[in-house]
Amino acid sequence: MSRIGNKAVEIPAKVKVNIDTNGAVSVEGPKGKLTWTLPREIKGSVADNRVSLAREAETRSAKALHGLSRALVHNMVQGVSEGFSKQLEIEGVGFKAAVQGAKLNLSLGFSHPILFSIPKDIKITVTENTKIDIQGIDKKLVGQVAADIRRFYPPEPYKGKGVRYAGEQIRRKEGKTVQ
Repeated sequence: MSRIGNKAVEIPAKVKVNIDTNGAVSVEGPKGKLTWTLPREIKGSVADNRVSLAREAETRSAKALHGLSRALVHNMVQGVSEGFSKQLEIEGVGFKAAVQGAKLNLSLGFSHPILFSIPKDIKITVTENTKIDIQGIDKKLVGQVAADIRRFYPPEPYKGKGVRYAGEQIRRKEGKTVQ
């Protein structure tokens, strides 16, 4: 029994959810519109401002997809009503970032600046040259963009330089000692 899959997804005001007979889910709200197709084993219905999902079989994979589908539909509803955001921090002498049109310009101590193309559904803002805020309605895309930016220079354990998530703790190592 999937505890997550059995919970109904509450639909807030100003959000419209539509599920077709073939399993296509479309969610539209004040921030935008998202679409996704349910797996074959999962059937969905909308009633009384709630989305409920049910599985047809009791196989292990159907049970796993039941909880996954409910979580993804919940993320879609939350995304079009409130949106998602991730914060990154850049640490290091001379390390900085700036948004230039549809590109994020990162100076991370390399001999060249790194130009990152911003996807069309994502909004990136830079404050204090070292704090990057990534916002969007698709949770997966926001997380992937944050991970891609972090991958250019992950935090290193000796001096702590690099791109990190806001609030991320880096385990520091002790350097070599002279005898």
